[in-house]
Amino acid sequence: MSETVLVTGGAGYIGSHTALALIAAGHKVVVIDNFVNSKPDALVEVSEMTGHEIVIVEGDARDPKLVEHVLVDNDVNAVIHMAALKAVGESVEMPLEYYGNNLETAISTLGAMRNAGVWRFVFSSSATVYGDPESNPIPEGAGIGATNPYGMTKEMIEVIVRDLAASDDRWKITALRYFNPVGAHESGRISEAPVGKPNNLMPMIMEVATGKRDKVMVFGDDWPTPDGTGVRDYIHIMDLVEGHVAAVEHLENQSGYDVFNLGQGKGVSVLELIRAVEQATGKTIPYEVTTRRTGDIAECVADPTKANEVLGWRTTRSIDQASTDAWNSQQS
Repeated sequence: MSETVLVTGGAGYIGSHTALALIAAGHKVVVIDNFVNSKPDALVEVSEMTGHEIVIVEGDARDPKLVEHVLVDNDVNAVIHMAALKAVGESVEMPLEYYGNNLETAISTLGAMRNAGVWRFVFSSSATVYGDPESNPIPEGAGIGATNPYGMTKEMIEVIVRDLAASDDRWKITALRYFNPVGAHESGRISEAPVGKPNNLMPMIMEVATGKRDKVMVFGDDWPTPDGTGVRDYIHIMDLVEGHVAAVEHLENQSGYDVFNLGQGKGVSVLELIRAVEQATGKTIPYEVTTRRTGDIAECVADPTKANEVLGWRTTRSIDQASTDAWNSQQS
């Protein structure tokens, strides 16, 4: 069934790929974005790739009247909420900005939805809510306790939406705890293109591969992991966004609140990711080991069983494919 989905923050890396996946599944897409950390170019590209227009509204999701108008004017059925500041390190340096922006965008969007009578909400949460997990892989029932302000904003919003769903049975809310998205659409036409200095590992490695950066900084090689470097669950961006489509469609028949991990269920170390990119690019990626970063953890890997079973979703793309697709997007 074709529906209209509003994606807040939809011009970013995950948002633009989500728009593509939603259109591929037969849905219409509306985006609100203030373009602080993104540009409209990716959405223009998605429109050209799919032959479907995306309604793009330049504005701030912290403005509830704007969000309400967009919901009503476009007859929106569901919202995927991605609008947020998202750099862990920056959040430690700028906690007020992170708490102010991330909590306000969520509360404002939810208030606008209630006023407009739109009750289906998919929240972009994060594996950072787990903090330093007691064991891996991590199920949704594991204890949570974020170790940085970015993760705390995600944790707080999860509490808000859980309480909201309990207060009124019209709400249908899902939180998706992402692990580490990497790669790009196989066409290479949209990609992870951070404004300013990249904060994530894959774009840093790509900057070395393209000659924009001399080397990758590896934060610690003395972690309790097989090669001493940090281990994360890297998930191909297209697998991740197909999880969003599955979550939106699942909400048609779900009420209340639920939470799902979106990850491969397999850990990849920093050095393993560097080697995968070397294989994909045919280039040597120099790196330098430096001290651990404050707030970092040794390992964070998803148990995706619940999403596999309840949403009928699973990952199908490897880290090698993610590296190849990321490189293709760099070259194009």
